[in-house]
Amino acid sequence: MRTEVMLCSMACLLAYPGTTARAQAPQAGESAPATASSANPMTDSTQRLYDATKRIVLRSLEKMPDEQLGFKPVDTVRSYGQILGHIANANYLLCGMAVGDKQEHPDFEKTTARADLVKALNDAFAYCDKVYGDMTDAKGSEMLPRTPFGEQARLSMLAFNTSHTWEHYGNLVTYMRMKGIVPPTSEEQPGGGQ
Repeated sequence: MRTEVMLCSMACLLAYPGTTARAQAPQAGESAPATASSANPMTDSTQRLYDATKRIVLRSLEKMPDEQLGFKPVDTVRSYGQILGHIANANYLLCGMAVGDKQEHPDFEKTTARADLVKALNDAFAYCDKVYGDMTDAKGSEMLPRTPFGEQARLSMLAFNTSHTWEHYGNLVTYMRMKGIVPPTSEEQPGGGQ
């Protein structure tokens, strides 16, 4: 089941025109498309999926009005802002696991203030960007003996981070739709595609 979710997430990312290499040149802090001559095609490919997810999440924060960041459909779930804070927390945790960083980071899930969420997400994504910047296919294939998922390759932890973020983007989409907001992945794309 977990493999199916990950494959579906990757397929959805690739289907979204804004995520493909041909649709958009890399932005600052993003990887160039992997090519046959790439020295690290697995790392580059994994980072492209991460970069696309990062853009979508940051755009999701931009789209929700300040007064709606505390919105949650029922009391038993996270608010919109808390989901974004949870994504920031997970970036530190999962990217940190990929490189063996066990330092504690603040808990961003408790805030719904835009300025705090913008800083938390940007800092958390910058943390993962650095991890990707130092990653190679050889290093990414090294096994981590102790993770919550058993023994895992370093690059698998980074892929899981992207899958986790994409899962919570699905929550954000539902909240946006409930508020009449078009999610980033449903915005009209250049050339008329949606």
